[in-house]
Amino acid sequence: MTAVGIIGAGAIGHTVGTLLTAAGWCDRLLVTSGTAESARALVTDLEDMAQVVSSPVRPQSADLPDLRGCDAVVVCPRAPFTNGAVRDVRMAGLAANAPVIAGIARAFAGYTGTVIVVTNPVDAMTWLFTTASGVGRVYGIGSATDSARYRLTLARLLAVPVESVEGRVVGEHGDAAVVCAAATRVGGLPAAIPLRDVHDELGARPRRINAGLGRARSGPAGAVLVALTAALGLTDTVTELSVVNPDRTACRGMPLRFTAGVPTVVDPGLDPVEQRLLIDADRKIRAAHTTVRHHTEQDSAS
Repeated sequence: MTAVGIIGAGAIGHTVGTLLTAAGWCDRLLVTSGTAESARALVTDLEDMAQVVSSPVRPQSADLPDLRGCDAVVVCPRAPFTNGAVRDVRMAGLAANAPVIAGIARAFAGYTGTVIVVTNPVDAMTWLFTTASGVGRVYGIGSATDSARYRLTLARLLAVPVESVEGRVVGEHGDAAVVCAAATRVGGLPAAIPLRDVHDELGARPRRINAGLGRARSGPAGAVLVALTAALGLTDTVTELSVVNPDRTACRGMPLRFTAGVPTVVDPGLDPVEQRLLIDADRKIRAAHTTVRHHTEQDSAS
């Protein structure tokens, strides 16, 4: 039996639960949230869906410790705060979300399953969860969504089918994202990439979603589903995920090739300019680590 846990019953948690219930490949779906009421509400909604579509998935509300028995856990809570940032919008949640993520991470010390982090700023939160928990298989969602947006954008700008575009975005899920233009192929061939137009649209897409819906949900939830099926060995694929390096000093989005659930880092094929941009992204993410490092240790009062 395969069990997946969802921490956070907000926009992302709800959408992930919906996708997992419709997909039908897991047996149990355990949901916990900031309030028992919100967790029960999501479970009730998913139960209705499971009945309508004849899904074998059994949603149930649970306490946080119960999720340690899951094969994988999706971490997507959001602390209450007002985001008034115009630049580095995702980084604005760093101070508010860090204690929430660190608290959850400490509850998963010794966990041997897979953790998918969605909470922003996702690169910093992935590093924080990994460091505070000691869990070995922690992946952050962000660069996969950026890469999908890049392929859609480039296909529109070049007036070609999106299926003909091979390209990705790595580094930070944020303003320091690195477009891998040098390695991009269109119809199997190198192409001239209108980088300014690409960056403009990559910034505009999430703003457009936020203006109309309040928050992106379907794209990130889809990236979670791909990451889960890859990490659990259900599919072999390459996807861009945020991972912590072996010495745990940095965390950034990189392409990972999953084979039977085992990941290996794929060279993104950066040219010298893109390599320098990736170094800049690393510096920025490390600076964020510094501001939340104190959350990696137990509070003195606990």
